[in-house]
Amino acid sequence: MEGQRRHAGGSPDAGRPPVPDGGIDYHAVFRALPGAVALLTRDLRYADVNDSFTVTTGRSRRYLLGRYVFDVFPEDLDDPRATGARSLRASLERVLATGQRDSMSLQRYDLRDPERPGQWEERYWSPVNSPVLSPDGRVELIVHRVDEVTELVRSRLSDTAGERAAERAAELYARASELQELNDHLRRAHAREREIALGLQQAMLPPLRQKGDREVAVRYRPASTALNVCGDWYELVDLPGDRLAVAVGDVVGHGLPAAGVMGQLRSALSAASRVAAGPGDALEILGLYAREVEGAECTTAVEVFIDWERRTLTYSSAGHLPPVLLHADGRAEFLDAATDPPLGARPEHAARPQAGCSFLPGSTLVLYTDGLVERRGESIDVGLGRLADCLSGHRPEGSTAESLADVLLTKLVPDGAADDDTALVVIRL
Repeated sequence: MEGQRRHAGGSPDAGRPPVPDGGIDYHAVFRALPGAVALLTRDLRYADVNDSFTVTTGRSRRYLLGRYVFDVFPEDLDDPRATGARSLRASLERVLATGQRDSMSLQRYDLRDPERPGQWEERYWSPVNSPVLSPDGRVELIVHRVDEVTELVRSRLSDTAGERAAERAAELYARASELQELNDHLRRAHAREREIALGLQQAMLPPLRQKGDREVAVRYRPASTALNVCGDWYELVDLPGDRLAVAVGDVVGHGLPAAGVMGQLRSALSAASRVAAGPGDALEILGLYAREVEGAECTTAVEVFIDWERRTLTYSSAGHLPPVLLHADGRAEFLDAATDPPLGARPEHAARPQAGCSFLPGSTLVLYTDGLVERRGESIDVGLGRLADCLSGHRPEGSTAESLADVLLTKLVPDGAADDDTALVVIRL
C-alpha cells in the first residue's frame, strides 16, 4: 500500500504497477472512497489512509503513516466518559485473535487539537473493523472504517435547545455505552463457555495408548472462532488379539451441549466396540443409543477395525467423511464403500453396512473430522483432493505418524483459519 512504498523512500505512487487496459485502479478507488478508511498493520500502525480519513480526523497522510494508532489518537484520561480509545483497542485485538469482522456501537472519542495542547472537541463515531486475510488464513491487515456521526447526533437534537439538548446527547451516549458493555459481557461469557467446553472435551477424550510398538498419533485442534467449539471426538479401543478399533465422530451443535453429547457417544461406542462382531455392528448399537440422547441426532461417526495379524481393515461409516489408507507406494485410497446415514437420521432401524480391504506393511491409516478438509464456499471434493495430495506428497524416509500428523495440520489447517474443530488420528500399519 501507499504507506509501505513511502517508507521505502519513494514517492506515493513509485513502484505502482500499471493498470491494465480495461482494469480497475483499486488504489484510486481506495483514495476516493467517501467513507473514512484506514489500513492498519498487525502491530496497529497506519499502513495507508484514504482522503476521507485525513479530512475527517484532521491529520495528514504524512503525519499518520507508520505511526501507532494510539499514539496518534490517545485516550483522554481526564474524562472517564471518553472510552472510545479503550473500546477500539479491544475491538482491534478481537479481530486479530479471531479473524472475524467486529462492528462497534456508537463511540464517543474527543479529538485533541494538535496545535492547541489540552484542547479537545467532542465527537461521536461508528467504527467497523474487518480483517484482510492471507492465503493461509492469517490476519495481515485490518480495514478500519469509521463514520463520524457527530452532526447526526446533533441534528437529532436540533428541536431541543440548551440544557435539554445536552441531556439528550448524554442519554444517547450513555445508552450506546451500555450496549457496548453488554456486548463485551456477552463476549466474555461466550469466551468462558468456550474455555469450559474445551476443558470438558479434553478431559473426556482418551489419552494416547500405544498398542505394543505400533505408531499412533492423535491431534485435536479447536476452532479458531470464539463461539464455534464443537463436539469432535476420537476413540481407540484395544481388541482381543493383535487388533485395534479406531473411530472419530462429529456431534452437531456447539459449546457445552455438544461437548456433553460427545462424551456420552464416545463412551457408548467404546463399550459397543468391545463386544461387537465388527464396526458395522458397533455403529448400529451406537445409532440405537443415540436415539435416546438429546442432541445426538445426525451425529456422524466412522470406525475401523485394524487386524495386524491378517493385515486387514474393516470399516463402517455413519455419514462421516471416509478414512484414507495411504499405501506404501504413496497412493491415497479413500475407504468409502460402507457409508450409511448419520446416527438417528433413519426413521426405521436397519443394520449398518461394513466393508474391508487389505494393507501392506508401511501403509498409513488416517481418520479425521471435517475441520481438516472443509472450507466455507468450497466443494468438499476440493478439500478431499487437497488431503490426498498432501498425503501422497509426504513420504520422506523415516517419517513417523507424529510427523505426518503435524504436516497435515500445518498444511491443511493453518493457525487462525479453522472455522470448525479438527480431530485427527494417524496410525502406521
